[in-house]
Amino acid sequence: MSSHISNLRPPPDQLLADLADYALNFTAPGEESLDTARWCLLDTLACGIMALAYPACTKLLGPIVPGTSIANGARVPGTHYELDPVQAAFNIGTIVRWLDFNDTWLAAEWGHPSDNLGAILAVADWLSRNSGSAVLQPASEWTARGLKPRATPFTIHDILVAMVKAHEIQGILALENSFNRVGLDHVLLVRVASTAVATAMLGGTRDQILTALSHAWLDGSALRTYRHAPNTGSRKSWAAGDATSRAVRLALIAMTGEMGYPSALTAKTWGFQDVSFKGQPVKLARPLGSYVMENVLFKISFPAEFHAQTAVECAVQLHPLVRDRLDQIARVELTTHESAIRIIDKTGPLHNPADRDHCLQYMTAIGLIFGHLTAEHYEDKVAADPRIDILRTKMIVAEDKQYSRDYLDPDKRSIANAVQIFFSDGTKTERIDVHFPIGHRRRRKEGIPLLQQKAAAAYVAHYGKSKAEQLMALFADYPTVTRLTVNDFVGALSLPSRS
Repeated sequence: MSSHISNLRPPPDQLLADLADYALNFTAPGEESLDTARWCLLDTLACGIMALAYPACTKLLGPIVPGTSIANGARVPGTHYELDPVQAAFNIGTIVRWLDFNDTWLAAEWGHPSDNLGAILAVADWLSRNSGSAVLQPASEWTARGLKPRATPFTIHDILVAMVKAHEIQGILALENSFNRVGLDHVLLVRVASTAVATAMLGGTRDQILTALSHAWLDGSALRTYRHAPNTGSRKSWAAGDATSRAVRLALIAMTGEMGYPSALTAKTWGFQDVSFKGQPVKLARPLGSYVMENVLFKISFPAEFHAQTAVECAVQLHPLVRDRLDQIARVELTTHESAIRIIDKTGPLHNPADRDHCLQYMTAIGLIFGHLTAEHYEDKVAADPRIDILRTKMIVAEDKQYSRDYLDPDKRSIANAVQIFFSDGTKTERIDVHFPIGHRRRRKEGIPLLQQKAAAAYVAHYGKSKAEQLMALFADYPTVTRLTVNDFVGALSLPSRS
């Protein structure tokens, strides 16, 4: 039996074919998408660098077996680790997602497309460091696994194109396929997108990309259990890293010539759609191009679940009016959209930072009390402030149907929230409403300079002022940064290896 999926019967599911063809053949995104991808790369790396200040994150990093490293392996920015690309993808994906501060995509399904950078950067750095005249040790093992060295290293332009493709696959699948409604986690789409793009980066043929994608769907999906009370926990911060590492593993398996499964989605009784999606078809809502990168949402102001971004912005605006009257507040009316109610409307005890950064009321209370919101506000020390839970008990959350419609409108894609405070003496504040967060496409001109400030602060804290200035200057020079080789770029971001 042939090991190639195209020679099996039935023919490959149309969705698998569409994803494989796009991953293989889409090579020229438009100027806007590439420029957005540049700032997305800057921001995504900054989010990862910030996460390195948190021991709960760093304890998960490094090789699976302590003390091991890979010669000419993939490096993890901000660290000394040099790893095989599967484990490097886990490391990079984990730091990127840890603080819930990287980009976001909101539709029928939610997610964070820059999570895919874990797979993209790990594969690109590993292949680039073993390209050209670099010695592959042992070369025979590469050949046996269907791999061959690249003639030249990847460039940052290649990375930006790969990011556009991964964003597009994840985001377009999310437009009309709601995996959360059947209890599945959105990291399924990270695995699918990363699998397609990583296999193409490895030099995979169309058949090999189809094979890898079929395995990505056969894996099913993680449950959303760890994102919801009473089980909300820190797995939600490394679930995307897990998905990107699995994607690289499946890509490497496909490169060996391992067989694929052409009707992994549609097979009656046993396919993904019947087993995991209640018989519904998984479909693409629009042709694949560069729509998602152009419309992606950046988290600029607050490390908060994105459905709460505008609520916190409202709260910060109200802070000067309420900070000296917190004990006089009778109620807080929080008007929002349906998805926010389904995901982050929480009452009762909150047990850990992962619980708090997915609670609409907690994040709004922080904004009202402190006038800002940082990752530290989710830690136990701040959460012990009794004013927070007192204020939470006074909050009334209600849906605005128009907000919910505008959230799904492809021409608006708003994430609206409104906050109004009522005091015990009968007075009240004005109702503050914000429809589009600072990271929205409609606020790009306003947002990009703030995104740069966010990244610069992260780089200064980790690398020092001089190196941070060099990195920021590099990103500001588009022609120079895009020509830079990936191995040089990642080398500039990494610490010297301890081996």
